[in-house]
Amino acid sequence: MKVRAKYLLLIAAVVWMLAGLNIFRLGILSATETYIQPWILIVGIPVIFILFHMMFSKLVGKHADRIREYGEERMHVLKFFDAKGYIMMAVMMGGGIALRSFGIVPPWFVGFFYTGLGAALTLAGVGFLVHYVKRGGEIVCPVTKKARLA
Repeated sequence: MKVRAKYLLLIAAVVWMLAGLNIFRLGILSATETYIQPWILIVGIPVIFILFHMMFSKLVGKHADRIREYGEERMHVLKFFDAKGYIMMAVMMGGGIALRSFGIVPPWFVGFFYTGLGAALTLAGVGFLVHYVKRGGEIVCPVTKKARLA
């Protein structure tokens, strides 16, 4: 299953947005099913969002640059990540599932952490979408204020 390399940006956008929306949904469900101090949500969600957004915005740029280097070649549909990206994704997913399944973290923690993380993942998906739509343009990260050639 090979696609033109530029479509890997679109595939990455869809994968990241779907994953982000699902994590966000789990966070909201957890936040509504248990009592959480309002200040934890008000402070915790933005802090988690900002921390992960700073990390994910760098990853989006790195993966977008790598994908662009493929040129017009046809690449396997799963090449939107490199091996390190897939390992990181597996560790994050496995860790999150294990922490929730074994009750290592309380539901209130899942409520604010997953909501912030899900929002950051979704925005990273939007970042890939912007890279796909604005190929050749300049994209400025709102957090780091650094420009990247799209």
